[in-house]
Amino acid sequence: MDIAELNNLSAQATKELQAVTSPQALEEYRLKYFGKKGLVSLARASIGKIPADQRANFGQAVNSLAGSLEAAFAEKQQQLGTVGTKASGPMFDVTLPGTGPAVGRPHVLTQTIQELSDIFGRMGFEVIDAPEVEDEWHNFQALNIPLEHPARDPLENFYINSVEQNTLLRSQTSTAQIRAMEKRQPPVRVVHVGRVYRPDTIDATHHMMFLQIECLYIDRGITMIDLKSTLAQFTQAYFGPDVKARLRPSYFPFTEPSAEFDITCMICNGKGCKSCNGGWKEIGGCGMVDPNVLQMVGYDPETVSGFAFGFGIERMAMRKHNIKDIRLFTENDVRFLQQF
Repeated sequence: MDIAELNNLSAQATKELQAVTSPQALEEYRLKYFGKKGLVSLARASIGKIPADQRANFGQAVNSLAGSLEAAFAEKQQQLGTVGTKASGPMFDVTLPGTGPAVGRPHVLTQTIQELSDIFGRMGFEVIDAPEVEDEWHNFQALNIPLEHPARDPLENFYINSVEQNTLLRSQTSTAQIRAMEKRQPPVRVVHVGRVYRPDTIDATHHMMFLQIECLYIDRGITMIDLKSTLAQFTQAYFGPDVKARLRPSYFPFTEPSAEFDITCMICNGKGCKSCNGGWKEIGGCGMVDPNVLQMVGYDPETVSGFAFGFGIERMAMRKHNIKDIRLFTENDVRFLQQF
């Protein structure tokens, strides 16, 4: 490269810079002339190849060319408003979807309640409400629980006033059965979900406040077959078609005969493991409504009969989702809650 070529380069660069009208074109111009392999950079690199007697003059001409072009380039930057706009990090693509705010979701127990209510609603049960503060009549006497029964011990209940004033936080949702039968005549087909309170020591499987669901069906000719078929349909609807149900003889004051309701263990599929009892896990209690309970609400046990069953909402969720500790439901740990 000689002086004549430098003059041609200067004229070419000046003409092209005048034609630049956008920041993108200006960046292309910079790379062409001032980049590592740009024309001005190559001219500087060629100084060492010039004969020694011409090198000084050629070097001065290259520096003069570079200075004038750099000044013109800076002026063009000012005109296009690109000074100081060089990105300091990754470019932001405005066409990408934005990051939405964190959205909450229903609590796992709320989801369970909604699912159970929907299942029993499709089976013909009406969802009803019942008070959590009860009197002894609805919580004990009307449910055929005698005065000497250990379930009525003041140490086993949360009495709001003195025992003599007979006001307490209900210890079971079976109270909803009595209130439903007091207000309507057979057929009665209701389901109730609500909190119950017992002064238990809190551990992995017990809590002083928990949720229960209670189902009641009263009509003419209701038998244990109706109870068993209802529980079998419910089991498959909630736990899945591969889960089986069974009834074990038991005792409850308000049902006769009474039974415990079990399902096959969902961990070992009924084969037997450390977390179950021979392949089965208890869900709740059930049975035919005791004739004494029917008489308490003015029904004729010779004319109508019925079944009732109830189980804990937390226990249902624990069985379905393989949750090991009931305390997780009330600890408000987002890492746990966001899994459901």
